[in-house]
Amino acid sequence: MSLAFPLAPEPEEDPREKGRLLFAGPVDFVKGVVAMDGLPPADRLELCFAGRSNVGKSSLINALTGRKSLARASNTPGRTQEINFFALGAAAYLVDLPGYGYAEAPVAVVAKWQALLKSYLSGRATLRRAFVLIDARHGVKKVDEEILTLLDKSAVTFQVVLTKADKISLKERDQVLAQVRAALAKHPAAYPELVLTSSEKGEGIETLRAIIAGLE
Repeated sequence: MSLAFPLAPEPEEDPREKGRLLFAGPVDFVKGVVAMDGLPPADRLELCFAGRSNVGKSSLINALTGRKSLARASNTPGRTQEINFFALGAAAYLVDLPGYGYAEAPVAVVAKWQALLKSYLSGRATLRRAFVLIDARHGVKKVDEEILTLLDKSAVTFQVVLTKADKISLKERDQVLAQVRAALAKHPAAYPELVLTSSEKGEGIETLRAIIAGLE
């Protein structure tokens, strides 16, 4: 019996090179969006990154693109309330969603952001896949379940990317993978492969680049 939600395999030479070339080209910040009417034209494939505050999303985006400060982490979790669009040349938009699960933001701000998120996820026909970042030290938390359920309801395929894999032992890694697999079994929109990454060590970066390049 095959394992549910196996780790994505190392890419072969052609997909690896396609991923390298995609991210070696120009990557430019397009705009930050606070309302649906501010979205750029839906004229290319989009992939979005979601994750709770401090999951390492900015670090991962910077590692993927090979830029040290393309995506900037806020010192205060939940401070950034914009959907940030980055152009991967003319091929795709990389979309950085604000961190969720923060306590510092006012209730009204959270409600407005949640409404924008729901509108974006359910109404963007060019959105091909969501990458949901999960901290490898903690696994899937209740606050993550909210976004996973929203993606199910929006019929948006999502793939879990585990971050900070270098911060845990192999035994802890096996335990968190088991917890994540059990959690994802309840979500019909979950893509059946996991990606294990470390932005600091470069683990999984080539694999994720190849996956993204293969979505075109």
